[in-house]
Amino acid sequence: MKVRSLCLCFLSSLGLLLAADEEAPALNPELPTLFIAGDSTAARNNNPNIQGWAEPFADFFDTEKVNISNRARGGRSTRTFIAEGHWAKLLADLKAGDVVIIQFGHNDGSPVNEDESVPEEKRRSRGSLPGLGSESVEIDNIVTGKHEVVRTFGAYMQEMIDEVIAHDATPVLASLTPRDIWKDGHTERGSGEYRTWIRELAARNELGFVDLTRLTTDVWEQLGETAAKTFFTQDYVHSNDEGARFNAAMMLSGLKGLRRGKIDRLEGWLNRTGEGVPADSIGWLNLPEPANAELPSIVLIGDSTVRNGGGDGAGGQWGWGEPLAQIIDAADYNVVNRAIGGLSSRTFLTQGHWDRAKTLIKPGDWVLMQFGHNDAAPLTDNRRARGTIRTAGDEIQAVYNLVTFAPEVVGTYGSYLRGYINDIRALGAHPVICTSVPRKIWDEETGLIERNGGGFPAIAREVAEAENVPLIDLNELVAVRYDAMSKDEVETMFGDERTHTSLVGAQLTAEIVAEELSKLLEAK
Repeated sequence: MKVRSLCLCFLSSLGLLLAADEEAPALNPELPTLFIAGDSTAARNNNPNIQGWAEPFADFFDTEKVNISNRARGGRSTRTFIAEGHWAKLLADLKAGDVVIIQFGHNDGSPVNEDESVPEEKRRSRGSLPGLGSESVEIDNIVTGKHEVVRTFGAYMQEMIDEVIAHDATPVLASLTPRDIWKDGHTERGSGEYRTWIRELAARNELGFVDLTRLTTDVWEQLGETAAKTFFTQDYVHSNDEGARFNAAMMLSGLKGLRRGKIDRLEGWLNRTGEGVPADSIGWLNLPEPANAELPSIVLIGDSTVRNGGGDGAGGQWGWGEPLAQIIDAADYNVVNRAIGGLSSRTFLTQGHWDRAKTLIKPGDWVLMQFGHNDAAPLTDNRRARGTIRTAGDEIQAVYNLVTFAPEVVGTYGSYLRGYINDIRALGAHPVICTSVPRKIWDEETGLIERNGGGFPAIAREVAEAENVPLIDLNELVAVRYDAMSKDEVETMFGDERTHTSLVGAQLTAEIVAEELSKLLEAK
């Protein structure tokens, strides 16, 4: 068995090298081209058990409308893809209007230069320096025998980005394909920090970013470990044919869902199969995940008053979850703000956001929920269909959902909160209910901030008491702070007319949450 394993390993490596030396097929010069630059996880490999996603990727496109050119090469890092001339060959074929998907990282973590103790057949000397900085190191490359200045991963990526843009073409950055590594029923969500660095590079350059890591692992988590492992045959890094096609579909889904760096002509390039792949609906939100899997997390779910848009303060509007992450010591807890604007306790569940969030929750975590603002909407309409029945009971109402075009049984605000509580407890985590933050509405009789909130804060209090769940009464606590201010001061707390807080207003609410949460943490 050991000899057979070694033989397979050797043949696999040989296959990767052969694939790397193959010339790219000729392009139709009359058509735009979508290029892929990457490593063996994208490349065409001469091995039936190992296939890169960029090979079946062409099956989603009408090749009479666009060239799909897979230039990914096995075993390459950003550094060696450039140094060996693969990048120069791609640039020689690149023209205005083309698109280049750039995906590296798996091999950049290798040694910068092996020493003589490493057997010659195992020497690669392909690693880049970590990070996005301008650091460099000079080496005498043990593989090529040449003197070389090695730069950071970010420097090599930035070089590629700049040169694509210089050709009037469009670069799109993609995070790594995930590896088949599982722990406690959950899969690894990235090799090292490359995903974070790639995301930051995309933001810095205002480019499209496809988080292939998230897209694939979100589905893996729903399938379960046994089913997800069918995408791998020979090792835990390289997918088989089936896994490659799955990854290709996820990449296309990510491209379809781009807002920043959107490819305007993409839909016109697709064939019927490609048209059937749904667009990623949440990529633009840049939803966070636990930064340190070894630490407990404080997970937030809710609406735009917790996390507005992409959590970047667009339009001067902030949810309180972003500044909370700055207050909580990152050495003690991850703050994972999974709240999404425009949702109610009902639609956060029915649109699948809760299922995704649950995969990030582990025993000992804390989960804070704050809904209510959008629960007051109609049970069904042709815009959002997000309302809930305004009680703490178990009433239900059958509706025809004019958004999903399907029948739906709608429950009460209280029943949805209880559902979250039960799920959180089943995961071994601690649920906490937050009442909805007050709007900037003045009670004409008292001159104070209105507390009612459509009755949902009262329902949240009732559920918290009945279920013996801690309550952070933000509706009251924040309103008290506003009452102590002048109306002009309260104005500065808001980024719009009356609902969404400014940064300073979000910071105030976050301070209150942190104070109340610290009491709960100390009590445990």
